[in-house]
Amino acid sequence: MNADALVVGAGVAGLRCALALADAGMKVVVLEAAPHAGGRAASWPDETTGVQVDTGPQVLSSEHRNFIAMLKRLGTAEQVLWQRRPLLTLADARGPLRVTSPRLPPPLHGLPMLPRALSHLSLRDGLSHRAIAWRAARLDERGLRDLDVDDALAYLREMGVTPAAIEWFWRTAVLALLNVPLEQCSAASMMRVFRLLLGRSGWHLGFPRLALSQLFVPGCCRAVMRSGGQVLFGARVRRLRLVGGRFAGVDLDDGHSVTAAHGVLALPPQALAAVAGASDEPLLEPLARVASYFRPSPCISTYLWFDRPVTDERLWARVWTRQGLNIAFHDLSNIRPSLAGRGALVGASAVGPMAREDWDDARIVEHTTQEVREFAPAACEARVMHARVQRLPMAIPQPRPGIEALRPGAATQAQGLWIAGDWTDTALPFSLESATRSGALAAEALLAAAGRQVSLSLEAPDTRGLVRWFRAA
Repeated sequence: MNADALVVGAGVAGLRCALALADAGMKVVVLEAAPHAGGRAASWPDETTGVQVDTGPQVLSSEHRNFIAMLKRLGTAEQVLWQRRPLLTLADARGPLRVTSPRLPPPLHGLPMLPRALSHLSLRDGLSHRAIAWRAARLDERGLRDLDVDDALAYLREMGVTPAAIEWFWRTAVLALLNVPLEQCSAASMMRVFRLLLGRSGWHLGFPRLALSQLFVPGCCRAVMRSGGQVLFGARVRRLRLVGGRFAGVDLDDGHSVTAAHGVLALPPQALAAVAGASDEPLLEPLARVASYFRPSPCISTYLWFDRPVTDERLWARVWTRQGLNIAFHDLSNIRPSLAGRGALVGASAVGPMAREDWDDARIVEHTTQEVREFAPAACEARVMHARVQRLPMAIPQPRPGIEALRPGAATQAQGLWIAGDWTDTALPFSLESATRSGALAAEALLAAAGRQVSLSLEAPDTRGLVRWFRAA
């Protein structure tokens, strides 16, 4: 089998890359080891109810500019339901806290939230953020990398943040956004997120009206096939072939081979390390070694079908506690039109150390049901008709100290071979948006090598308003 370009992996990064190459007129072959596309953003029907459920992230933000641009290209952007108010409802023992995102210039956009935050923290706790806020305002991407040697908890203490603020705000925020506890998180990864929360205003969240993968998988696959290419499932790569230091194709486990002048490995780090290591090519050894340092952060998604509506909320989160399980919840019956009037379907996510892998499904369902009822009293009167537990070995790689410095660029030492994935150097946190941007960056590099200069990726968001002025001062 011959192709102009070969993409290994049909997740978000691989399909974004393949879409760009197909749009450029290339014959692209996409190889996916799994029986379906989507990677960690895949969806499939629940066997009992027939409802499409997601295995990965279900929430988008207005800052997902590369992912939104892909949806606009595919004609599915209107299938995102945007929620401008509230940004998020946060639940703790004192009751719900509605977090907003006013369109005031940064950092003034945080002022309307101050009275509500101070109902959960003291004035001293709030003022303890002065030093870290000033540091975040002055950081650029290069300055962030210098913080990669520190863990987030030690850095917060060094900056003078009080223990109460760390326990109530920072533990919850880092776990929800980066999927690791403070002690295991890179200070650089944490501060990348914090400087954007501090330096950008007016952003809001969006929810797919369909299963997440339906927004991008069918359209990307159609574009590839219309350009003369193919998307092959159950196609596991056994080894890469290099000739004279240049990529020449791949051999598959089933004995077939695919020949191409250009290749992109859009694989999670563990899978890439295995493929590169098995290829017995010296040029690929550094790539395999770097990829092997990345560790997975697991996720458990639990879906509960109730016999009646339980809340008007679309999304809420729980403040971190040592006894807690789930960090985020969403009620799909308030999001998807196809589920309206059919009781309630609540999804919950437990990430990182909260994804208690030693718990069986029955215990996870019981604990999740109790957490839903603590937030939504109407759920106490509702009956759980069906439940489903999905375990994802890696939601994102762990942003541990030192890992930001290891994130590789799209190019490899082998000519004609590039990589893509949320774990590559995109100037973004490990996320759906990082995966999308990485696919666009790899396609740009491949097309440039083929003599076509195109601009496909959108820059990572930067700070605005007074925060940006502070950095320049």
